[in-house]
Amino acid sequence: MDSVERVSDKPSQAGIDRFSVILVAVAATMWVSDAYFRNQLIKHLSPTQIVVAEDALIVLFLLPVLIRSWHEVRGLGTRGWIAVGLIAVGAQSLATILFTASFSYQIYAETLVLQQTQPLIAILLAWIVLGERRRPWFWPAAGVALVAVYLVVFAQDPLAPVSALQRGRFEAGLLALGAAAFWASGTVLGRYALGSISFWSMTSLRFTLALPVLVVIVLVQYGPSGFGHYQASDFWPNLLAIAIVPGLLALLLYYRALSKTPASIATIAEMAYPVAATLIFWLPPPVGFNQPLLPLQIVGTALLLGVIVFLNWTKEKAPPVVVQAGAFKTAEG
Repeated sequence: MDSVERVSDKPSQAGIDRFSVILVAVAATMWVSDAYFRNQLIKHLSPTQIVVAEDALIVLFLLPVLIRSWHEVRGLGTRGWIAVGLIAVGAQSLATILFTASFSYQIYAETLVLQQTQPLIAILLAWIVLGERRRPWFWPAAGVALVAVYLVVFAQDPLAPVSALQRGRFEAGLLALGAAAFWASGTVLGRYALGSISFWSMTSLRFTLALPVLVVIVLVQYGPSGFGHYQASDFWPNLLAIAIVPGLLALLLYYRALSKTPASIATIAEMAYPVAATLIFWLPPPVGFNQPLLPLQIVGTALLLGVIVFLNWTKEKAPPVVVQAGAFKTAEG
């Protein structure tokens, strides 16, 4: 059955719909809180062990939601299940592991610059998979956003990516590029699935389907002993905080906002994540590193915020998205 997304008559929901692009950026900013708590765990737990414990906690929180909404989930359809399954395996499981592993090479500039390919990949996938077509003004806005993020991330040494790439550590680059591709596909496929199910169901399925995949990865890497390294202090407050803030709350807000935002626009708003991650370095320890805030970082942040507000404002003039149940594609108009 075809379904048409409509703005709710309720004031609170209409407000969320109106500012959906900005709220995608807010959700992306919330993901940054993950770094502080994850740093407390990485000393004795691997990235996979951290992610599987985080995922299991969120599944416990969302299991009642999934049970109550099972009638909705049953109507997802074959293509919808494929989309959600790819999100669970790729964006939720493999992307986080690949991105964390890329940092083990300690070539941060290469990792961060290749991470900026994520919006380009997402825009391409949104065009191929969803049939999204953006108006002409979108492209210069996207270009400004990419330049803005580059200014923030590489303000101290704008040529750092060039020197990093010249060192020839392609392994780190491939890992970062793989993570970017998985996260980009997660944005596009999530937008598709949200045409058939609610953001509550989407969030529940993402974590629930990812859990067995992560368990298998841990077993392959470490065997049953891989689950024996946890300490009681890992769960409180670190794993619980990761599960609640950048996990549960951020993803619920993200999928709620994404349900009213084209994927190619949402991926630009998600660039608030690397900007926020870089800017926390100027905060005092233990959150940041007490580094000075450079003028280029201020300029880049202002430019990105301007693009996000602009895209949110112009999105209001766009017609709603109509999801065709019989095709793996959306049409605007």
